[in-house]
Amino acid sequence: MQLWRSACGEEDVNRNGADAPFARKVVWVRAPHLRAVMNEPYRIPEAGMSSVTDSNRTSDQQARQATAPVIEFLSKHAPFQHMEREHLEYLAAHLKLGFYAKDEVIIHSGGTIADTFYIIKKGRVHGERRGTEAWELVAGECFPIGALLSRRSTTTLMRAVEDTFCFELPFEHFDALLRRSPAFHDFCTRRLANLLDQALRATQASLASEISGDSALGAPLKSLVRRKPVTCAPTTPIREAVGTMNSQRTGSIIVTDAGVHPLGVFTLHDLLSRVVVSNGSLDAPIEQVMSPQPLALRPEASAQEAAMLMAERGIGHLCVVDDGRLVGVISERDLFSLQRVGLVNLSRSITHAPDLDTLIRLSQDVHRLVGQMLAQGASVGQLTQIIALLNDHTTRRVIALALEEHGNPRTPFTWLSFGSEGRGEQTLKTDQDNGILFAAANASDAEAAREELLPLARKINEALDACGFPLCTGNIMASNPACCLSLKEWDARYSSWIDKGEPEDLLNASIFFDFRAIHGDEKRAGELRASVLRRAAATPRFLRQLAQNALQNEPPLGLVRDFVVDTDGEHANTIDLKMRGALPFVDGARLLALAHGIAETNTSARLRALAKTRVMSATETDAWCDAYDFIQLLRMRRHQALEAKGLPLDNRVNPDELNDLDRRILKEAFRQARKLQSRLALDYQL
Repeated sequence: MQLWRSACGEEDVNRNGADAPFARKVVWVRAPHLRAVMNEPYRIPEAGMSSVTDSNRTSDQQARQATAPVIEFLSKHAPFQHMEREHLEYLAAHLKLGFYAKDEVIIHSGGTIADTFYIIKKGRVHGERRGTEAWELVAGECFPIGALLSRRSTTTLMRAVEDTFCFELPFEHFDALLRRSPAFHDFCTRRLANLLDQALRATQASLASEISGDSALGAPLKSLVRRKPVTCAPTTPIREAVGTMNSQRTGSIIVTDAGVHPLGVFTLHDLLSRVVVSNGSLDAPIEQVMSPQPLALRPEASAQEAAMLMAERGIGHLCVVDDGRLVGVISERDLFSLQRVGLVNLSRSITHAPDLDTLIRLSQDVHRLVGQMLAQGASVGQLTQIIALLNDHTTRRVIALALEEHGNPRTPFTWLSFGSEGRGEQTLKTDQDNGILFAAANASDAEAAREELLPLARKINEALDACGFPLCTGNIMASNPACCLSLKEWDARYSSWIDKGEPEDLLNASIFFDFRAIHGDEKRAGELRASVLRRAAATPRFLRQLAQNALQNEPPLGLVRDFVVDTDGEHANTIDLKMRGALPFVDGARLLALAHGIAETNTSARLRALAKTRVMSATETDAWCDAYDFIQLLRMRRHQALEAKGLPLDNRVNPDELNDLDRRILKEAFRQARKLQSRLALDYQL
């Protein structure tokens, strides 16, 4: 004979019916052949009752005591932890507890109208739609909200993966709870957005202390070193040393020996007080006027240690040394820069940066600003817009500085950005994808213009690299002749990709079809975009090939585990959030935009524009945008964490290292990616 189980699970009630939760309400079942629910659930008296007898009071106390473990469980999961106590009590009082044996169907697809709200207490539930889409729900998750809200049958078959207990709420009480609890209503009507709000609040709280003054002063000195130290030998003439300081735009120079060990420091203040005022010779060796034995700290020392030491000794510069060798210099200005970075001031500083070195230093402030904006509650969409805005300013200033040095070319040009920059969706980890567009009457004129523009483009690409935008490993850059084309040449190239539709053409579509103008005449870029949209919409075969390509990158949802992770190599047990998470949304939005003539390049803007034209519902659009935003949020958090540790940035996340809320939202985000792909498969009969 098989073991007996209680409807509450072995941990809740013992075989002798001891005073455990729900002990008086248990129906024993023989698993796995039968299922049972807790009968005659306790009810909490309605608010506003004016007369309660002693007997009712006793019953009320018993009810609250019995439902306390249920409320404790619910309070650990979204959205219940944000609900008012009285609403939780109402929910707990009307719940029944159902048992489902392994492989037992909980809800049939396409059956009767949904009439029960389920919350998984223990075990796992497998969901399957149309025999292809599959995912798992675990303890604390609930279903089928969409079907209950719309009063329809479910489109998903729900089956117990293992022996599973579910709290069950009849529709009448589900509907009443929707009216009573704003938190519950908000969660049910905008589930993913609600969870994303919670994740943003958690991120905001964790980052709030990190950007405070105390935390900033706790930053290691190595995180403040922004450039190689400017040095000279002890025998260097003062005149030469001052010339080096002027060319490097720095107020100090460190005197070192052949082993790069700091021997002294010389500042502009020293120049005035020790040379100019005393009529000293500029041809004398700098060792005669330097301040010997400069103060130094190791890279791991905190900014607070440096600030205290500099204040104590009354000095403005401090060496950062590793094993005695000079690796950087910290100034008072560097410590002042720990103050909060303002968007307006940073934008203005980038726009008016006098030289490339200044732009390089300012690029670090962009990263700090992102952390501050997260802590201040900015949405992911706002953050990507801010990053795009500042990156655009940086690119334009780099181009302006290059033109000042190089001179204006005879051929006016438009600087194009492609890929994530073209979509305005850059995170802290990004590389260059750019090109040049110009006007030319014929092939000969185009070749002459290209010959003139390529050296300038190379200078711009190298300067952007110095500012933190790495050179593209695939050479999709303006300095590549294949990316420096006339309007006619670009138009012919896009036409070729659309007409042929070879695998390489589809790969190009994922980069080049997301473009916008950063500098120069935007009208030419607009003409090119209009041509691309007309040709793509008129070529169904190409769109279907794009759909096939997009469906090959399936979201990493597992049947046995929540997620499918890489299993070997240095990235074992992780998911690439960019390729497996963000890309399905980017590819899907691009395809639909091309098919319906949407000129937007940003992924969320494309989806919302499609909703406005009624190509898809606003509900679908909101869910997809929220899912995409959360994946972008995880990427930003990952980048900031790695940067704080001085490690190379990547887009990898180990799901097991995420908290329960983040895991739940990530799983839902991947489900939304799968729904978007299902839409594409249906539209293109794939």
